[in-house]
Amino acid sequence: MDDDVDVLVIGSGAAGMAAAITAAELGLRAIVVDEQSAPGGQIYRGITTVAASMAARLGPDYAHGRALADALAAARVVVESDTTVWDVDADLNVATLREGVARQVRARHLVVATGALERAVPVPGWTLPGVMFAGATQLMLKTASSVPSGRVVLAGNGPLLLLVANQLLEAGANVVALAETTGFRQVLAGAPHLPRALGAAAYLAKGMAMTRGLRRSGVKWIRGVTALSVLGGERAEALEVASGRGVERIDADLVLLHVGVIPNTQLTRLMRLDHGWDDMQQSWRPRVDRWGRSSNARVSIAGDGAGIGGARVAEASGRIAALDAAFALGKLEEGERDRRAAAAHAEVRQHLRIRPMLDAMYRPPAWITCPPDETIVCRCEEVTAGEVRRMTKLGCLGPNQTKAFSRCGMGPCQGRMCGPTVAAILAAENGLDPEEVGQYRIRPPLKPVPIGAIAALATTTRTHEPSETT
Repeated sequence: MDDDVDVLVIGSGAAGMAAAITAAELGLRAIVVDEQSAPGGQIYRGITTVAASMAARLGPDYAHGRALADALAAARVVVESDTTVWDVDADLNVATLREGVARQVRARHLVVATGALERAVPVPGWTLPGVMFAGATQLMLKTASSVPSGRVVLAGNGPLLLLVANQLLEAGANVVALAETTGFRQVLAGAPHLPRALGAAAYLAKGMAMTRGLRRSGVKWIRGVTALSVLGGERAEALEVASGRGVERIDADLVLLHVGVIPNTQLTRLMRLDHGWDDMQQSWRPRVDRWGRSSNARVSIAGDGAGIGGARVAEASGRIAALDAAFALGKLEEGERDRRAAAAHAEVRQHLRIRPMLDAMYRPPAWITCPPDETIVCRCEEVTAGEVRRMTKLGCLGPNQTKAFSRCGMGPCQGRMCGPTVAAILAAENGLDPEEVGQYRIRPPLKPVPIGAIAALATTTRTHEPSETT
């Protein structure tokens, strides 16, 4: 990987696969790089190797990814799996690491399809062994057909929480309780958006089917939860739940937390692209136009990395980004681009009809985004919410000041997990909007890289002259 390419796609989930397939169909030289060992991303993880019995349990939405993976394998696309992107410079020189070897390739156009992250759920006890994110457990089902043993309790909110609960039950797990923060008030908040959501009736039908499945299972279902604490000494032993029913203790061997997903913006922030605060989703997202173009006209962002929309929106947005890249590179006329993209744009609009209702119903509660003082916020450096609040008394107005004072966000993840929580705490304590507070400054390498690999790259990479469009 030391030559220029037309389109380099970072990420091989729904958006990345669709973008690469479309680019190849248009005659563009395309490369896909991804950290995982096979294409699929988070949603379709393990789609080419999963056992047929587990694929059936995971449902038709998951199975849809097989057609994408097969089309990518048949396309004239170079797929670099097990490859970490650790830097991208202003001239779109993309630095990667694979099998301990650092390489660099320059892209004429870059499609960032890095997807979403599960939002951190900083509640007391969340760092104990025996506590996981619900999405991580789902990945274990997909990649290893691994079903957790013992008593499983799920807590938080969002469609994925309900989906994982149903999938675990179908796989034979002992799900004893579901503690959901969504209650009557949250349902009322979503009600005004119902007429628009009716245009995406298939999603509503899936939601009702998941609800029926949980009710038939007899799983204890607590709604309107106002506080959560994981109890235990050496490991999680129970979940303490506060709601209108009072405070309850639910014994558990495994606690699964989930409060939605947020765009993975580490790479786009490293590239210093423009971002804005999404108040409904309580997260940062890159600013893009309807084609996915960012503040750098040579960089497109497709899929959940540009805003949470789901797998079908991601797939359509990947096609849109590739068509626009072909136009930008002079391979398509504008009218032809628009004609070919019309169906994909319509698909995006259709699938996003449900989004305002979901955002209103499943907005993360303030007691999670601004947790109690004793709760660890930064797992890398073991910094608590109380320590972050104390930093504001010393005059800290933003996360980078807080990092300098307390090391919060200084770990190898560079604030990937704690960033939104730190921003929310600083905003609340200083009476500012999160956008005024700002974000952690991301620096290369984006992920840990052996210094020997960087040194070898410095002596072997050819020098590129800056392009005229930069």
